[in-house]
Amino acid sequence: MVDGDRTRTEGERIADEIGRALQGDAWHGPSLNELLEGITSEDAIQRPIPAAHNIWELVLHITSWANIVRRRITGGQVEPAEGEDWPRAGPISENRWAAARSALAESHERLREIVSGLSDEELSRNAPQSQRSVAAMLHGVTQHAAYHGGQIAILKKAIRVHHRRTAT
Repeated sequence: MVDGDRTRTEGERIADEIGRALQGDAWHGPSLNELLEGITSEDAIQRPIPAAHNIWELVLHITSWANIVRRRITGGQVEPAEGEDWPRAGPISENRWAAARSALAESHERLREIVSGLSDEELSRNAPQSQRSVAAMLHGVTQHAAYHGGQIAILKKAIRVHHRRTAT
């Protein structure tokens, strides 16, 4: 435990973990923002692994689940709405790609704001319609972002290899 952690609440520590997954200085490696640096809208829609989701779809999916978890802990709709789990990218443009990345950042920041104010009692309660605690669900959303971040890292490498091959 880092000395500064002794004075923070568990909610503040979990909020910090969520922030690191998005913004950087994460134990697991590059954050989502670091992985998405230099990715254009054209890169984001590439499907170098035909049966896999593309980067844009993964960003939308990660965003959705941060929003779903936020809803769950604030008393909102528990289950994803139709099409919310894996939203479609829609028309492709740099502006829409920038908007998707902004929505990713906003979803995590809004979740962090709420989480940092949760008491230990609130964190230890069962999440809605779950046998797991709110804290476990929140750690899960961070693990979810890291898992899909790993996929983004692999896709980014595959796209870069493809660009090098077609440039020669």
